[in-house]
Order: sequence, then structure tokens, then C-alpha cells
Amino acid sequence: MILLDTADELHELPRTGRRAVVMTMGALHEGHATLVRAARAQAGPDGQVVVTVFVNPLQFGANEDLDRYPRTLDADLALAEEAGADAVFAPAVEEVYPGGDPQVRISAGPMGERLEGATRPGHFDGMLTVVAKLLHLTRPDLALFGQKDAQQLALIRRMVTDLNFPVEVVGVPTVREDDGLALSSRNRYLSGTERHTALALSRALFAGRDRLAAQAALRARAEAQAPPAGDERATALARLGEIRASADAHAVSAAGAGLPDAVRAAARHVLEEAGRHDPPLVLDYLALIDPQDFTEAGPGFTGQAVLAVAAKVGTTRLIDNIPLEFGAHA
Repeated sequence: MILLDTADELHELPRTGRRAVVMTMGALHEGHATLVRAARAQAGPDGQVVVTVFVNPLQFGANEDLDRYPRTLDADLALAEEAGADAVFAPAVEEVYPGGDPQVRISAGPMGERLEGATRPGHFDGMLTVVAKLLHLTRPDLALFGQKDAQQLALIRRMVTDLNFPVEVVGVPTVREDDGLALSSRNRYLSGTERHTALALSRALFAGRDRLAAQAALRARAEAQAPPAGDERATALARLGEIRASADAHAVSAAGAGLPDAVRAAARHVLEEAGRHDPPLVLDYLALIDPQDFTEAGPGFTGQAVLAVAAKVGTTRLIDNIPLEFGAHA
């Protein structure tokens, strides 16, 4: 594996097969290693995997942790090589932005103003600007991003589609530690008691997922046992029993239009409990959103949604999400 720190060196790198890029801000952990291994599998043995390490100042707002963000290049190089990277591109700020802060930037539009964008104004404009630059510099066939940053992934996909970038964007599932906490470079800031509180993020998401599965199972049972129409209805109702028939009818109703709210409520219950911990979890948002535009999933929503949460524990802000599938309702 080789280390490159200038655009000229990167452009002189001979290409072999398909090139896959993994963009990072360093402080690599097992989640990043999973991305690199996925890139290696996608590119194949004859392809090429390039990892970028660049702490992008454009996506840090006022009072955010740009100076505090960990820089661990030596450890990053070792992890990238072990995971299967062929090259690491680790440029200085002056190399990426040779004229200083760029006057022309990518705008994330309305989709970038919601959720994370509302909390961190300008963050996604800075993120998309550097991703666009790194796509031009690395010229990959594939670019892999983690699903933990769901809104980031959705915006990158939209940018690539809207601006006709010749690259395939691949999302890689979130990697979690044994206790369920999503891997993040910011986890290292958590004390032992803060980490215990932070586990509520993943537990809340799993509670929402479990509520969806339970309601879907009730609905499937109710539909399988629904009494036929016509003359056989009275006999079938007698066989089921009026109480069971009533319960099944209620299950069908509950599993319909109100299901998105039930999923949110199950997750919010866990988060509210964590808000009473010491130290407390301070909720930023909990949202069940349509990944096409990051608007809230309304009553009767069908298709894939993302249940997303952001919160602070102590001084550390964490995000997490899981994908959920809502079936069509009769």
C-alpha cells in the first residue's frame, strides 16, 4: 500500500481494473475497515481500492469539534492496509482547497436543511463540496459510504444522480459493537457512564423495529384468519369467537394507518427513560423518514423508511438509524 498526499501523485497512480474509493475523515475503526473490505470485494482482486483521509473544515460549524477531531494517520494507514486498501490519499487542506475556502460550493438544497441540516446549518453543503472534489480527484468507478450517516448517503446519491457523476454509490450497513452501539470515531469521547446512557440510541431503534415486526405479525395472523364473506361468515365467527374476532379486527386497524406513529412511540419511550439517567441523554431528534427526500413518513406510509435518532450524552453528539420496511395495507 502506498501513501499519497498530492493530487499529482494521485493522478499518476496507475489504474488496475475497477477503482473503488472509501472517503473518511480519519480516526479509522472497524466500521471503516468494513467499508474497505466491501470496496475490496466490489473492486475484485484485479481492481484498486483508494482510501481518502481528510478532515474537511467546511463541514464543521461554529462550536463544533474541528480542532478536537482525532488525527491518527499512522494507525489509519495500518488499518487501511490490513483491510485491503491499495493506496491512501491524505492531502493537506491547502491541497484540497488551494485557493482557500472555495467561493463556489455544492448546495444540499431543501433535503439538506432537515434533521442533521437543521441542527448543523451548512454541514451538508460542506460535505457535498468535498465529496464532489474527491470524486473528481480519485475518479472512481465505485464509491462506498456507510449507512450510519443515512442523510449523508441519501444526499450523495441525489448529487450523483442530479449532477451526472459517472460513479456508482454503494451503501454499506452500519457496524455495531457487541453492545449495539454504532461504531463512531466520537465513541472514544464517552466515559463509562456516558456510554451506558448512549446505548439508548440503538435500543430505541430496535424497539421501533420490534414494534413494527409485532404489528406486522398481528396483521398477518388477522388476515389469515379473517372470516369469509357470505353465508359462511356466521359459522366462521362462531368458530373464532367474538372476542378473538374483535381482537383481530383491532390488530388489523392498529397495523394500518397508525403504524408509523406506533413505531415512533416505541422508540421515544426508550429515549425518554434515558433522559432520566445520570448522565442524561439529551434528545435532538427522533424521526421516521422517507429516504427519498428525508420528510416524515405519514399515516399509511409504505415502502422503505429510515428510523433515525440524534442525541447528546455529555458533550458528545451521536447519531444512529436503521432501515425499516412498511408493507402495503389492504
